[in-house]
Amino acid sequence: MTPHLTIPALAIFDMDGLIFDTERLFMTTKDGVMKEYGYTQQKDDYIHTLGTCGQQLLDILHRLYGDDYPAEEISQKCRTLVTEKIRHDGPPVKSGIPELLAWFATNNIPCCVASSTKHDIVAEYLHLANLDKYFAFVIGGDQVHRSKPNPDIFLTACQHADIKPEHALVLEDSENGILAACNANIPVVCIPDLKVPSEEIAKKTAAIVSTAADVIQLFN
Repeated sequence: MTPHLTIPALAIFDMDGLIFDTERLFMTTKDGVMKEYGYTQQKDDYIHTLGTCGQQLLDILHRLYGDDYPAEEISQKCRTLVTEKIRHDGPPVKSGIPELLAWFATNNIPCCVASSTKHDIVAEYLHLANLDKYFAFVIGGDQVHRSKPNPDIFLTACQHADIKPEHALVLEDSENGILAACNANIPVVCIPDLKVPSEEIAKKTAAIVSTAADVIQLFN
């Protein structure tokens, strides 16, 4: 049975792995960069960092690879390489995203992006993909003190839109994002990317769908 969702006052989108197929690109790029520095990346380790940024991300990386791991240097090099590729090739938009954004626009449901990626990078990627017209505003990871699974970024989005969290809807691909939405008391729909959420975390979602276009059916 397909769950039925209430029309939200605000649709909050994650970006990497949700709007754009950039998590795979970043993971592959990081694998190569880390090897240059003498480190080996495991897929599960990368997945563990999804949705995090700032000190929380640094703590995870140093726990995985040791105190001497040059986390910021490697991450910056990866982001530069990924951004260069995206500027050249264009952002890889995930299946169903254009249809879902058009549906929200037709139904006058405002949308925003709340991403652990820095605000300026999010804005650039949306512009390059010609999707910025669909979003009222962007909250980047550099605009909040604590990253997912803490609720800060989603609560900031709700405050910016002047709505109660329970009246919003979060669209996420990662377990950390799902937990952040739950901690913010916001219903969340998961569109898995690199990892299907565990059974325990899946129970925290309003629904799990295969593509963004499938979200539309949840309101009908």
